[in-house]
Amino acid sequence: LATSVDKGECMGGSTLSLLHDKTFNYTGDSQAQELCLYLTKAASVPYFEILEKWIYRGIINDPYSEFMVEEHELQKEKIQEDYNDKYWDQRYTVVQQQIPSFLQKMADKILSTGKYLNVVRECGRDVTCPVAKEVIYTLKERAYVEQIEKAYNYASKVLLDFLMEEKELVAHLRSIKHYFLMDQGDFFVHFMDLTEEELKKPVDDIITTRLEALLELALRMSTANTDPFKDDLKIDLMPHDLITQLLRVLAIETKQEKAIISADPTELTLSGLEAFSFDYIVKWPLSLIINRKALTRYQMLFRHMFYCKHVERQLCNVWISNKTAKQFSLHSAKWFAGAFTLRQRMLNFVQNIQYYMMFEVMEPTWHILEKNLKLASNIDDVLSHHTSFLDNCLKDCMLTNPELLKIFSKLMSVCVMFTNCMQRFTQSMKLDNEMDRFTLEHGTMLGPPTEEERAEETAKKKLTSKLLAEHADNLHLTSGFEATINKFDSNFSTHLLDLLDKLSVYSTNDCEHSMLNIIYR
Repeated sequence: LATSVDKGECMGGSTLSLLHDKTFNYTGDSQAQELCLYLTKAASVPYFEILEKWIYRGIINDPYSEFMVEEHELQKEKIQEDYNDKYWDQRYTVVQQQIPSFLQKMADKILSTGKYLNVVRECGRDVTCPVAKEVIYTLKERAYVEQIEKAYNYASKVLLDFLMEEKELVAHLRSIKHYFLMDQGDFFVHFMDLTEEELKKPVDDIITTRLEALLELALRMSTANTDPFKDDLKIDLMPHDLITQLLRVLAIETKQEKAIISADPTELTLSGLEAFSFDYIVKWPLSLIINRKALTRYQMLFRHMFYCKHVERQLCNVWISNKTAKQFSLHSAKWFAGAFTLRQRMLNFVQNIQYYMMFEVMEPTWHILEKNLKLASNIDDVLSHHTSFLDNCLKDCMLTNPELLKIFSKLMSVCVMFTNCMQRFTQSMKLDNEMDRFTLEHGTMLGPPTEEERAEETAKKKLTSKLLAEHADNLHLTSGFEATINKFDSNFSTHLLDLLDKLSVYSTNDCEHSMLNIIYR
């Protein structure tokens, strides 16, 4: 035995494995087996003392590195800062060669049991398993299994109850959903009304404290004021746009994308709208679930939907500013009818995409998450369900498919360029209209207008409408308005058909049937 231990350079768990195997091998020789059993029991005492401390209290006291669980020095605070930090996976790991062969099947549960208790202990709670019993070596594995199972069940319940009840995990997730998945409608109307002008500026010109103040105002003015965690919501101006962020996460390495990823953020001039996102302050131990990796995924979903909402608002603003078209002549009206039809098609597309993402992807997936969290028996289940929720949302919102995302981005760009073009055109109409309006205003200090003044004003309005219509005709002829609108129409239709074709292919090949809903819309 001593020679075998020496030749195998065994220590700790590997020594117990060798002794355990030898004990079994001497089944026909009672004296030799009894001797081996005695030696194994004696050798296992210090190892089982470390094991008991781990599974009953979540503490490792292993000065000679003999135990099956190894501790690594990682700071839990970094979970909030580093996307790639894997505190939960890497703080404690199993050392395979130190697992005694008779505990091999229970290795994962032993690791999880101590990890669960360790989290609660790091929150300042002293936890001790009430069903703790001394672990003694025996040839009957069932004795170990029962003791470890009891310790595991206790540790799972303690941590789960601690996170769910005392730390209100579900309430925090619901709060994040309100803001990042945009289900708090009136808050976003207030917020976008307040910040629209500020977010149009280049990102370097935006005063973050001003945005923070406007966010605070929007929160207080809306139903979000009742949210107890609203103060954890913060403004974050990202150094890159959504596409670049997604390429970084997906690690796509084409030449063009490498250039985008490696570009200095200062080289890319972002507007506030392109750089804007929310961030959320998460404290330990909730940061185990809502870590930086999860928050980054929430941010990607938010930025995607926020930009869609911005495009929708721009298209609605075009509709408001185009009311002057009622005064145009029949000749120019037919060209404007084409522009208005295109605007409505764009608006229908953007609204349908938003409806699909919010009510056919996020809401059903969220309800599944809530249901699964109620049934979860341990923290690993919670982590798994939350990750699945975010993965499904990203996938069904086309954010994990670069090809679909690029086509969608082109569609959004066409919509934005169209709204800018229409706003410039109607702005020139408004300038003439404003000049005429000043001549039609009646001095209120002189009292109500007389019949003659009313008749004169009506005549002037008719003349103004006629001049405005003629101006529209001239502007239409000189600016190539018809050709411009036709080009927008052609580009929009091409990209839209391309998107629908690709969606059809991906939904069929990858069995992603939820994406078919976009086509049916």
